Amino acid sequence: MKQYDLVIVGAGSANMLPDETMADWRIAIVESDRFGGTCLNRGCIPSKMLVHTADVAHTVADAARFGVHAELLGVHWPAIRDRIFNRIDPFHQQGVDHRRNNGIDVYLDEAHFIAPKVLAVGDEELHADRFVIAAGTRPRVPDIPGLDEVDFHTSDTIMRVDELPRSMIVLGGGFIAAEMSHVFGSLGTAMTIVQRSPDLLMAQDTDIRRRFTDLFAKRFDLRLGATTTRVLRTATGIAVELTRNGHDERVEADVLLVATGRVPNSDILDVAAGGLDVDEHGHVATDDGYATSVPGVWAFGDLANHFQLKHMANAEARIVRHNLSHPDQPRVGRFDIVPSTVFADPQVATVGPTERQLAAEGRSYLVARRDYSDTAYGWALEDTTSFAKVLVDPATRLLIAAHIIGPHASMLIQPLVQAMFLGNTVDEVATQVIYTHPALTEVVEQTLLALPPPPG
Repeated sequence: MKQYDLVIVGAGSANMLPDETMADWRIAIVESDRFGGTCLNRGCIPSKMLVHTADVAHTVADAARFGVHAELLGVHWPAIRDRIFNRIDPFHQQGVDHRRNNGIDVYLDEAHFIAPKVLAVGDEELHADRFVIAAGTRPRVPDIPGLDEVDFHTSDTIMRVDELPRSMIVLGGGFIAAEMSHVFGSLGTAMTIVQRSPDLLMAQDTDIRRRFTDLFAKRFDLRLGATTTRVLRTATGIAVELTRNGHDERVEADVLLVATGRVPNSDILDVAAGGLDVDEHGHVATDDGYATSVPGVWAFGDLANHFQLKHMANAEARIVRHNLSHPDQPRVGRFDIVPSTVFADPQVATVGPTERQLAAEGRSYLVARRDYSDTAYGWALEDTTSFAKVLVDPATRLLIAAHIIGPHASMLIQPLVQAMFLGNTVDEVATQVIYTHPALTEVVEQTLLALPPPPG
């Protein structure tokens, strides 16, 4: 048995927790995989490095409409992959060495609770006054006949393949499916997306998801409204059998990517043995300060919330760090405003509820929408499909939500996010700020100016 002041389970955002206020604490970090968590090793960072490469390739393929004669002659996949992971992979050992050199014990093994505040790690048994659980999620593998009999990829493995596939089937229609389809499709892989819903990105605002689906349908083979009935191995790869519109269909490809969501690792940790409550999806239940049902135990990140966003986990880590050191003055999170982005082509950025959610709540709102093509930089982009949309409280003139689809949406959303956090009215943001001309941010300005004026 080893006794600690703090045991941290998971070395993603939780690796940020130790600071000078804990200098005299005995601390252990437990990580069953690699330091840096999902984001660094198999999520946000490698995928966005791939997305940028895909954007470059896609720009070449689309250059003719600008009068530029260019041809994509091919890509060197091993060089693309190695540029990314040769930069990322050393961080694991660097992180382990840094923590050990600063007096923190690091355990690189599977862990599970055997009692409240008692964690089994390999052959060790760790006890602590305080625990922080941030062990993340893993890809969800659906129960489809034959899937357990074939080789397939998830987001954990697809970015490290040895060869660029000639063809790929993607099961799922969320952000991972969208981003990886853009990546591999832009680099030359023939993509087929099988999605049970009528549109891709079903969590998005209806206008956004329909536009996104229409644009992806021009690039890829979309099998929407489909039920996958069987997966099987073929002589050259994988076949997926499905039904849609009352008809049976079959698609074949070299490889299969399963991108049907993620599940929290609470079962692997056996949090029930640790006395920790979970919700119906298996996420560890916490209060607004990330304290769990067991005093002295906190949980945050993908293990505890449904957002699966690195910026969310980082914000939560700051709160948990304070609450560890200041238990008598706890802080709580204000996370009713959470922006997110899909880094595909087109990009999609959103913050706040959708129109259908507001309608379901019976909430009044104003709506304004403006096309990129209404701005000078939209002309430069020759853009005919992108737009920004805002939803506004008619009484307070405060932003309720914003939804943007198109180039640089991930950056264009930010001034609207800041306005929501700072309590600025749409009229203040539209008229009391100077917008650089002719920058693309003018689409934000023009969207706000398109709102009906305040009464009187």
